[in-house]
Amino acid sequence: MQEKAYKILALQENISNREAKELIDKGCVFTHGKKVLIARALMSDKTKFNIVKTANPSVIFEDDKIIAINKPYSYISEDLEKKFSAKLLNRIDKETSGVILLCKDENFRKLCIEEFKRQKVYKSYIAVLDGILAEEIEVNEPILTIKTKRGALSKISKEGLSASSLFIPIMVQAKKTLAKIIIHTGRTHQIRVHANFIKHGIIGDEKYAKIINNRMYLHSYEINLFDYKFKADLDHSFFNLGFEIKNLDF
Repeated sequence: MQEKAYKILALQENISNREAKELIDKGCVFTHGKKVLIARALMSDKTKFNIVKTANPSVIFEDDKIIAINKPYSYISEDLEKKFSAKLLNRIDKETSGVILLCKDENFRKLCIEEFKRQKVYKSYIAVLDGILAEEIEVNEPILTIKTKRGALSKISKEGLSASSLFIPIMVQAKKTLAKIIIHTGRTHQIRVHANFIKHGIIGDEKYAKIINNRMYLHSYEINLFDYKFKADLDHSFFNLGFEIKNLDF
């Protein structure tokens, strides 16, 4: 007998259907070693699920104007506003971990937004790329974003907005490259699209690289804004891929 995945999960975990659906949508539910991608997918009612618990967001820095958060992967950026009673200054994908900023002061927030618009904010990411990236490469390909029923979809197009990403290889392990990416623009899904363009898609990026893993290995590492400098350490999941990164400073 078959039933929708979220309903089977709800019964297994003794939680509501809504809570079960949210867990699947966040990418936290696995069966037979594979992530459950669709909450309404029909499965055997005997299916057993494993739930991967994610960390809670942690405060990196806070003063009377700004809060810097280390966001865990699968956590929705907008949920931080309610949790910390402050407005988002920037957003990162649900699947991406790392530094995200909230502002307490609206006037200061407007000043910060102008800095982002003028491309005066330094932003770097750490990612695990598919394949061996032998040397650094800068990608300057315009990106066009289309809004769809399933969310934003970006692609390289002459009709798009300018976008620049610098990929710097750090180390290689088992045909995967740990890389630092510095972006000078902030287009929707920019790094994911540019990484796929150079044939080194991000491990776990199911949307563009079509690589399924337990998470997407993209981490917002640094943001420098005015005199502020924020850095979010990589979480333990990066260690699972065999990279010796515990004492490295990127």
